[in-house]
Amino acid sequence: MIKLTQKSDCTDLADTTRTLPLQHRIKSRLRVTLDNGTDAGLFLERGSTLQDGDLLVSDDGYRVRVKAAPETLSIVRSDDPHLLARACYHLGNRHVSIQIEPGRVSYLHDHVLDDMLRRFGMMVEVAEAPFEPEPGAYGGSADKAHSHKQHHHGHHHGHQH
Repeated sequence: MIKLTQKSDCTDLADTTRTLPLQHRIKSRLRVTLDNGTDAGLFLERGSTLQDGDLLVSDDGYRVRVKAAPETLSIVRSDDPHLLARACYHLGNRHVSIQIEPGRVSYLHDHVLDDMLRRFGMMVEVAEAPFEPEPGAYGGSADKAHSHKQHHHGHHHGHQH
């Protein structure tokens, strides 16, 4: 098994690629099968998030280019910055990871959130695309904000839901 232990800033060609969804790009320890069929393990610095195009390197110099896998996304598009700001506010209030680009906001598809935003007068479309959300405000990885779908609330956030 190839042990990928570091990210590199160099733009060298890669020996192969590994296509990963966000839920795997936020893990620092992970066993994977590279796109060429080779077994490998990620042994990276904790707290790092892999981005599309990152180059991973093993101790013996084997290079793997990370590719962000297409995922099912909900996308709000608008030329109205106020409408997009409202979408960001309501999604952020629910601790949803979002990708912000000019004229659009994307998040991992969730029909409940889609319906909420439609009730606010926003148009929501569903598409398959790589997801590269904003990193956490305090330097954490993009998807370490907890999801309300994944656990019950036995703790307090300092605000109401």
